[in-house]
Amino acid sequence: MGRVYLVAHTPVPRGLGPAVRKALQKLLDELGHSDKSLTIILTDDAEIRALKRVHWGEDAPTDVLSFPTYEPGDPFMPPHLGDIVISLETALRQAEQLGHGLQLEVKVLAAHALWHLLGHDHHNEAEWVGFRQAQARILEL
Repeated sequence: MGRVYLVAHTPVPRGLGPAVRKALQKLLDELGHSDKSLTIILTDDAEIRALKRVHWGEDAPTDVLSFPTYEPGDPFMPPHLGDIVISLETALRQAEQLGHGLQLEVKVLAAHALWHLLGHDHHNEAEWVGFRQAQARILEL
């Protein structure tokens, strides 16, 4: 059975980590990937900016990054979908701008990144449908 792991590289408000981990695990199960694991890393703008610079060549903070690791059929690779890195600083700014709480924002970002880890992208409007559905569903869990 898969599992959602949580790593905190910055102080995390009480209750945020378990709530996000639990909702993401339920979403992962609903999407038919209960046998796979993933890791959520909660961090700050400085760390996510450094990761974005190294991996995407862009020197700016962002809200969320996803790093897929899973190769279907690879007998030497455990079923770990990858890592989701979320900047709590950026998430908090976005939550305030949108008029909702940090927990809701982090759940939406986690669902968005999970959809990327499952192999999806959003180059056009039609590809956004799955992202929006996953983001809406995690808020119900």
